Amino acid sequence: MPVPSLYLDTSVIGGYHDSGWMADTRRLWQQAQAGHWRLVTSIVAEAEIKNAPANVRELFAATFDAGNILDTSAEIEELAIAYVAARVVSPGFTDDALHVAMATVHGVGFVVSWNFKHLVNVRREDGFNAVNLLQGWPPVRIVSPKEIIHADEEQPE
Repeated sequence: MPVPSLYLDTSVIGGYHDSGWMADTRRLWQQAQAGHWRLVTSIVAEAEIKNAPANVRELFAATFDAGNILDTSAEIEELAIAYVAARVVSPGFTDDALHVAMATVHGVGFVVSWNFKHLVNVRREDGFNAVNLLQGWPPVRIVSPKEIIHADEEQPE
């Protein structure tokens, strides 16, 4: 069975060194290193990381290479524009739309983010998926690292 891929936005990469998000973010990395997940991101996150602190840039370089940094395309750009046109996100947050479009078009079923205002909330997820449906794309899940790291835990009976 193939290892599921997770699309990480910039907030998760930065969360590795942020005291508020560090524990869960680092557990996600540990699970990926153990082979539970394949971490991918995009040139959008890569561009955003260029202005991040050195430790975040170093983590990015150690985690991602040409094999797991997704590139853009006309289809991705058009889908992101459709998200903005449908008012899922406002024009000032097109990078958030691009993150979701990247994952959708590249067939990555999960967008992982700590951005609860613009990405990880049911209204936004419903909006992105409504546009995906209208545009002929599959749905995408938008979750926090906390939801991912506990996905395989046994539930008490």
